[in-house]
Amino acid sequence: MNKLIKIFLLTAFVLCLNSQNELFAQRFAYVDTEYILDMLPEYRSAQKQLDAIAETWQKDIESKRTEIDKLIKDYQAEQILLTEELKKKKETEIKQKEIELKEFTNKKFGYEGELFSKRQELIKPIQDKVFNACQKIAKQSALDFIFAKSAEMIMMYSNAKYDKSDEVLSELGVIVTKNSKTGKASQKDVEPVERQK
Repeated sequence: MNKLIKIFLLTAFVLCLNSQNELFAQRFAYVDTEYILDMLPEYRSAQKQLDAIAETWQKDIESKRTEIDKLIKDYQAEQILLTEELKKKKETEIKQKEIELKEFTNKKFGYEGELFSKRQELIKPIQDKVFNACQKIAKQSALDFIFAKSAEMIMMYSNAKYDKSDEVLSELGVIVTKNSKTGKASQKDVEPVERQK
């Protein structure tokens, strides 16, 4: 489970425990994690790598499936002419190929498969950077909570003045300029900058 989601769940639990008076005294903000990640060049690069890897493995799976389908077709066409021993041999070969395909698919795309591991390797460090930037913004702004607005969480209403997403991007060394017509940043508006130490 993503760190930001865990933080959100923990925060929601803490909020439920607090009395109504304490809740209003606390300071909070939110960040749009999808927006932040989409604006980071290293995230887009990592996502492209993952997509390329997944596409290669998907082609391998399709190739293996085509091979199995041909074996099945050939077996069905020849079945009437084969001895019982040859039938069993062909059936065993087909079953073995299907088992190998299932194992390959699980190894590449299954839970904790190679794609999962590669995603952890490429994406987790970026998520950690975003998490650390959120913590820094929270401390600088004296915030009690920062909520993660993402696909997993539904915010029925959010006031833009509490959105700290651009501050997090700034902390990560990305300058975002807004489109004057839409008020939103586009990827071509993003300029990576060197962080001053």
